[in-house]
Parts: sequence; structure tokens; C-alpha cells
Amino acid sequence: MAFHYAAMPSSSSSSLSGVSSQPPLHLPRLRSPHQASRRLSALPFSRALPLPLRLRLRIPRPQLPPLPLAFSHGGGGDNDGDDNNNNGGGDGEGDGGAPDNRREALFVLAQLGRKLESLPSDLAAAVEGGRVTGEIVRRFAEMEGSALLRWLLQFQGFRERLLADDLFLAKLAMECGVGVIAKTAAEYEKRRENFVKEIDIVIADVVMAIVADFMLVYLPAPTVSLQPPLATNAGHIANFFHNCPDNAFQIALAGRSYSILQRLGAILRNGAKLFTVGTSASLIGTGVTNALIKARKAVDKELDDEVEDIPVLSTSVAYGVYMAVSSNLRYQILAGVIEQRMLEPLLHNHKLLLSALCFAVRTGNTFLGSLLWVDYARWVGVQKVQEEA
Repeated sequence: MAFHYAAMPSSSSSSLSGVSSQPPLHLPRLRSPHQASRRLSALPFSRALPLPLRLRLRIPRPQLPPLPLAFSHGGGGDNDGDDNNNNGGGDGEGDGGAPDNRREALFVLAQLGRKLESLPSDLAAAVEGGRVTGEIVRRFAEMEGSALLRWLLQFQGFRERLLADDLFLAKLAMECGVGVIAKTAAEYEKRRENFVKEIDIVIADVVMAIVADFMLVYLPAPTVSLQPPLATNAGHIANFFHNCPDNAFQIALAGRSYSILQRLGAILRNGAKLFTVGTSASLIGTGVTNALIKARKAVDKELDDEVEDIPVLSTSVAYGVYMAVSSNLRYQILAGVIEQRMLEPLLHNHKLLLSALCFAVRTGNTFLGSLLWVDYARWVGVQKVQEEA
């Protein structure tokens, strides 16, 4: 701001002895607000913004320092040209955060005193491609402190799920642990007085449950995608399903997004897998049950007319369809909506309470699924109600 100076009166100068040779003192003259605003209008920013905001907008964003410790020897640099992620999602936000994710993950690696080559190859490639955040890298390093988790992290499927949900292993144990009890209770609730007469069918259902429970938790669980992009010559259908999330309702990581079509694709893809799992589990279960029935008939000849063999093929296909539709939707909603979007944000710092609520919700879901299966099996005709003698 320019200032105008006025000389002091000569009478003041003459009254000062010994300093008359010094230049006169000048005082600034204040301008009117109207004159000041005309000066400010010449500045190179818009008058529509308040002055503090204009000044802040001109401050450059600080850059993280180079992290040579995080790079494997001979590679790395800060070349963002390779940060494109073909696994990104379809609603336009896709890979905007890939370079930032990469810098953040490398920064965490440098803090931990580790190099990129110390990570599994798929995780290292995901860091280079900006597909994982620094929090994921930190979680991986913390999990390596446990002998059991360190062993499970060697397997890609477990690695993707454990990094997305640190309670995944506990949920898997919950599901398998309560599966037999909850399903047996549901069978008794539906069959009541016929429970003993239909015990062979009950055994078949429980055996199928034991085989299927693991996959019902494993397949719909949210994951951190560590898969590399498909080859450029891959078909459109393969590329589409490759880019779909493992859970249709899971929260996308920073810099990633999924379109509605991709989330629907996750339901279809998991449905196809669960159909295969359900059919295979039913083949095992009905095969075991029929073997038990034949063994009982060999001991007790009176059972020939009372107990019938279970139709293997029709029961297996019916159970596969049930898992592809009912189980698929229920477990995807449970893992992606109730647990990840509702319970986890609310009880993030209270793991014990979070585990207890997950246990209660999963137990109820298992019991509900058993009830629905009995009704469905009777509706399609693969199981019949035994009449009173």
C-alpha cells in the first residue's frame, strides 16, 4: 500500500537544537476505505472470495519427501506414469487417488524400515499401482506379528480378506462353530415330533451345512483387491467380472469405486460359485446319509419300508440353487452392510463388543437360513413330511 508523507512545519524544526540538519519526520496519511478498495481491486484474484481464502489458495500443496528406503534396489523412483489401475471402477472416480495411495503406502514402508521387495509379490504390485493405502500396508505388518496370521497371509485368498477385515478369522470360527448347533435346532423347530423319524434327513442337512458354512463366510467377505489387471486380449465378460468386488456392498478403498453394474456382477459371480459349492456339498451330504441308511437297513430289516433313500441329484441341485440365491444375498448383506457399514464404524475401537454383536447376528442368520431351507426343500419336493404312523 502506498503512503504519502507530509513535512513537519518549520516552527517545529527550529525548536529542535542540534538536529536541524536531519531530514524531517514524515507520518503516513490514512486513505479512505473507498481509495483502499480501489487499490485492492488491482490484485490478481477475484473480489468474490474473502481475502484469507485468496491467500490460502495461492499456497502450494506440500509434497512428501522422496523415500528411497521403501523402494527395492534398482527400481521405484517417483514415476507416476505406471500408476494406472485397470481394476478401477466404473463410475468415473476410478483411479484418481492412485498416485497418492502409492506415495502414502511407500511412506508407511519407509517408516517401518522395510523395502517394497519384502512384501508378497501381489501386495507389492498393488502398492506400485496405487491400489492399496498406507493403512493396508501397516495392517499387513501388524498381522505378521502373529504366527497364525503370518501363516495364513501366505495364501492370497486369506491375505485379501484379512487385510480388508481384521475380524475375518473370528467370523469364520463363529460361523463354523455355531453352524451345527443352530442348524440342528432349526431342524428340530421345523420337524418337532418327526425329528427322530427324519433323523437321516437331519444328518444330511447338517453335513451339508458343515461343508458349506466355510464358503458362505469366505466367498462373500469384503476383500482388498490384489489381483493384477487382466491381459489386454482378455474378453469383455472376463474383464467385467474381474473388476467386480467380492462383496456387492463392500466399501471401496480410497481411489477406487464400483458402478452399480459391477456390484450386481458381484452377486452373479458369487452366486455361480455358491451354486457349485452347494451342489458339491449336497452330493457329499446325501451320499453320506444314504450310506448311513443302508447301514441301518442292513442291521434292522424293519427299516426297509420306513426309511427311503434321499434323491441325490435333485437334492444337490436344489441346495445349489438355494445357496446361490438365498444364502448368497443374506451373507453379502450381512458382511457388506450390517458388519462393514453399520457395526464396524460404530464399534471400531471396541473389538470385543463388535465381535459379540457379529456373533449374535451371524447366529441368527444361520438359524434363519436353516428354517428357510426346510421350507424350500419341502416346497420343491426334495423332502417330504413323514406322516404319523
